[in-house]
Amino acid sequence: MAIVCACLPVSLTAQPALPGSQSPAATLPLLGDGSAMASAEERRLGDRIAREIFRDPDYLDDPVLADYVQSVWQPLLVAARARGDLTPELDERFAWRIMLGRDRTVNAFALPGGYLGVNLGLLAVVNSRDELASVLGHELSHVTQRHISRLIAKDSAQAPWLLGAMILGALAASKSPDAASALMVGGQAVAAQNQLNFSRDMEREADRIGFGVMTQAGFEAAGFVTMFDKLQQAARLNDSGGYPYLRSHPLTTERIADMQSRLPLGAPHAVAGTPLMRHALMATRAKVLSNPGVDALRTWQAQVDDPGLRLLPAAQQAGALYGATLAALQLRDMDLARRNLTRLQALAALDTGSAEPVRWLGAEIDLTARDLTPAQLTALATRVGVLDAKTTAVANMRRPELMLQAQVALQLNQSAALSSVTQSLQTWLATQPQDALAWQALASMYNAQQQSLRALRAEAEAQAARLDYTGAMDRLRAAQDLMRANEAAGSSADHIDASIIDTRQRQIEVLLKQQAQQALDR
Repeated sequence: MAIVCACLPVSLTAQPALPGSQSPAATLPLLGDGSAMASAEERRLGDRIAREIFRDPDYLDDPVLADYVQSVWQPLLVAARARGDLTPELDERFAWRIMLGRDRTVNAFALPGGYLGVNLGLLAVVNSRDELASVLGHELSHVTQRHISRLIAKDSAQAPWLLGAMILGALAASKSPDAASALMVGGQAVAAQNQLNFSRDMEREADRIGFGVMTQAGFEAAGFVTMFDKLQQAARLNDSGGYPYLRSHPLTTERIADMQSRLPLGAPHAVAGTPLMRHALMATRAKVLSNPGVDALRTWQAQVDDPGLRLLPAAQQAGALYGATLAALQLRDMDLARRNLTRLQALAALDTGSAEPVRWLGAEIDLTARDLTPAQLTALATRVGVLDAKTTAVANMRRPELMLQAQVALQLNQSAALSSVTQSLQTWLATQPQDALAWQALASMYNAQQQSLRALRAEAEAQAARLDYTGAMDRLRAAQDLMRANEAAGSSADHIDASIIDTRQRQIEVLLKQQAQQALDR
């Protein structure tokens, strides 16, 4: 993921700043109008890049962090629709998927077709949901205003350069990070040198529209200002010095002033404060997962053993204890993890918003340890709602809870539990068909219930959700082989299951042919 973030010159941390501040009443033309690149073409380009990102070892689908990011992302999408920034056409055609990467650099980046990348390094440094909303709102505005397609279409002679850099860099990412970085950064250098003024205009527009989107979504406007302070530092850290033109316009302070001028009259200068406890837990989780080395994990315990920990605000204490607990879990020291968890639970009891992620962490420990007695496992199943899963309305489902329910049901291995979670996963996937992790969990449920044909179909859907249509076709063909073997043995498949598999196989074949044609067109 660190590699891919260099592929587009629309990242918050890699762009020249605004040439001057704007008053709150200032109006600017929408640059997104009249984009020369069709939305369907941009989506196909995004799919090709995203397919390689899903294969990258740094890609991370952590249900807890993803759930937290979605709690910020979804209100922004709603606000963008209400404001008219996100048109019905783009809403339908684009993916609107966020991909997390383990990279510790502070960055988020827009990709073609409605894909957004978020580095764990960003989640680790934002001080609040408001700061995260400012970044996501900015990147969302790059997409809704079609800045990517305009970059590609601005100079027809340069367009092949930029397209080639993006695609070749994404393809190289899974093979050679150094080669991928060279390809992408080289492409960015050409684009930035020739389109510097255009990029300034896009950054100005993304700031302006992103500010409006995040405030309409209910987030505090001050988050934009305090986040800019962090981005000013991140830009220096992310720039290796190889491309000094990216630092030739040190105007981040003016962008901060512009956002400050948009705050209500009389509002004090925004200063980042102590994060709320739940956010502190999520920021800490991002830090631990982005730096999984043994030495780094062991440093977390030293922090919570320090007597000075008690002098810190409760949110910071909780963050440190969450980090030490998760680090001990990663090191498979279950006794230490449970001791730290007990201390963390005492602090979380003071903040109702933190109870849920702490409970999830406790379940992670128990499931990883695999040392619960049958009675304890049954109690865990009750705590995470395994038997109630099938009756939960999809609007009330939480993805981390659902993934934990699946793991508990598999360990419990009781018919009622497996059936309940299977129904819950089916309900979830009816509205979230791109959730590869949920499809994989459903496949495990089916296998545990000896429903091999349905398991193969679910495995195929998991591959398709990651845009790996070759892998999906492999699973569907295996399902066809199983149906033929069963028929030869005198056991015919369920008609509905067989019909679904046949239909999906034809659909995937079409997608594979389209991929092959696109490869020829390149």
